[in-house]
Amino acid sequence: MTAAAGEAEGVFERLKQACPQDWAAYTGHDFVRGLAEGSLPETCFRWYLAQDYLFLINFARAYALAAFKSDSLDDLRQATATLDALINSEMQLHLKYCAGWGLSERDMAALPEAEQNLAYTRYVLERGLAGDLLDLLVALAPCVLGYGEIGRRLLADPATRLDDNPYLDWIEVYGGSEYQEVAAASLAQLERVARARLGAEPAASPRWPALAATFRSATRLEVGFWDMGLAPPAAFGDA
Repeated sequence: MTAAAGEAEGVFERLKQACPQDWAAYTGHDFVRGLAEGSLPETCFRWYLAQDYLFLINFARAYALAAFKSDSLDDLRQATATLDALINSEMQLHLKYCAGWGLSERDMAALPEAEQNLAYTRYVLERGLAGDLLDLLVALAPCVLGYGEIGRRLLADPATRLDDNPYLDWIEVYGGSEYQEVAAASLAQLERVARARLGAEPAASPRWPALAATFRSATRLEVGFWDMGLAPPAAFGDA
């Protein structure tokens, strides 16, 4: 997902510019730095990954909702393609990691959802249920596009530890071509749908303040999710 001419003026970039401190707190979080350095405690990563597995179940439901909300065949195809990538690629990474710790798919599905997980996933679903496809895509964007941005940056950064980094698989998944293609397609859809509904000057639309607020809230909930990962319950550390 390389920067194209004019991309800085795109809807996604404008949404980020509307909450720069929140976006920086999300993409430069201590959890992300721990992944890059390979210094993140394993218990933190296990807790995050188990919760993220539950998160992805609800995120898959959100993309099923996006398919329902789609007005065109192109949007329907995009929603179902992302749904397939979530279920058959991204979630498989989680299962691969957790199997090495003796956690089965059934074990992970049976874990209680952390409060931060509940807050984030239900917020995204609520935005989709209350609004149209654009409201839902904006709520989804910090996750699907943010992970693409984080993975791409970590994989390209010479400071990222690649040798003997226990989290290299995670970095390579989100920085690799397969996920980057998913993110690029999601970005193109967001831009297309936003332009169709907001016009050539999105920030001038009466809808813009609400959309920017949705994006900011979802970004803050991403920060909360990283915070959750750094604070696993004591009982989980014994698992």
